[in-house]
Amino acid sequence: MRDVPLVDGPVDIRGALDIQAGRKGLMPRRLPAWTKEQYQDPSVDGTTLMPSGVRLVFRTDASELEFEVLTFTGRLATDTGPAPTGMLDLLVDGVLAGRRQAPVGDVMRTGGPDGPRQLVPGEPGTVRFSGLAPGLKHIELWLPQQTPMELVALRADGAVLPPLPDGRRRWVHHGSSISHCIEADGPTGTWPVVAAARGGVEVVNLSQPGNALLDPYVARTIRDLPADLISLKTGINIVSLAAFRLRTFGPAVHGFLDTIRDGHPDAPLLIVSPVSCPAVEEVPGPTTAGRDGRFVATGDPAEVARGALTLSVVRDELARIVTVRQAHDPRLHHLDGRELLGPGETDDLADGVHPTAAAYRRMGERFAAHAFADDGPFR
Repeated sequence: MRDVPLVDGPVDIRGALDIQAGRKGLMPRRLPAWTKEQYQDPSVDGTTLMPSGVRLVFRTDASELEFEVLTFTGRLATDTGPAPTGMLDLLVDGVLAGRRQAPVGDVMRTGGPDGPRQLVPGEPGTVRFSGLAPGLKHIELWLPQQTPMELVALRADGAVLPPLPDGRRRWVHHGSSISHCIEADGPTGTWPVVAAARGGVEVVNLSQPGNALLDPYVARTIRDLPADLISLKTGINIVSLAAFRLRTFGPAVHGFLDTIRDGHPDAPLLIVSPVSCPAVEEVPGPTTAGRDGRFVATGDPAEVARGALTLSVVRDELARIVTVRQAHDPRLHHLDGRELLGPGETDDLADGVHPTAAAYRRMGERFAAHAFADDGPFR
């Protein structure tokens, strides 16, 4: 087995916009490092380091690959052990050829929601894929979508070469946890990855669980990225955090779109409204987890008349904004999120908000059928 350099070598790290040094290796970031000074909530940094959509891409004639990583699980319940570390998916020539559990590494021990936190350091672990078919092949090693991870080493028993250009278009997507897809069965089971595979495009997933709040630094990031296709799925975090009123929501959407258009005036841009979520369809946020673990809304429905937001209000406002802007922006498009997961499918929301793994795959198939159709916005 020979060591393969992870940077300045034959390996492409795709889906990450920056790399930062970790305790033992390198950590992919899904937002540029310059954005760190523009948010103070540590959850933004934590989700930025969760590598949803991040993969290592190269060619090799090796029959065996070893990947050494150090994971970070964010909690340790005293009676259940570490939180799941997620899966590593290996695609060979575009086909899933192996799936391995990521090893447990660093663990943050907590004493409950408000209890003390203590880091329990771990050691890197090795994931091995063997018995690969002979000959030169295209490799994609997808990282767990829910687990911050340091890339420590890559080893192969054959030659490793850079990937060949394939001419695929680049799709940049931003959304909430429902686009990050922590609950998916693996990194290639998130709905953006499922949709990208069906559409024959490369995806960059900038989704931020709990933090899809039309932040200007995200709009500037998208503005400055190479992108052939762009989508924005927004609404659920805005309602669940009661982050905007109707008066401020509309201008924030316009400003976000204006910034993107500064860098991509002609790219197809698809706005996707929220999927069905009964708790906040007609009741404003904020939301909180109930005793059964399902999310409930705590806002006052009477406040809707004074500008409080529900998912119904958000959907209507997004549709209105797209209609108004289409007069001068014909490549702006709208998709009602209920086309991806509708009111008759809310049993597939495990906690009342987040879809199941099977529902995520269905969402990806439906998005692809709409967006990449002959008359679709990403045709």
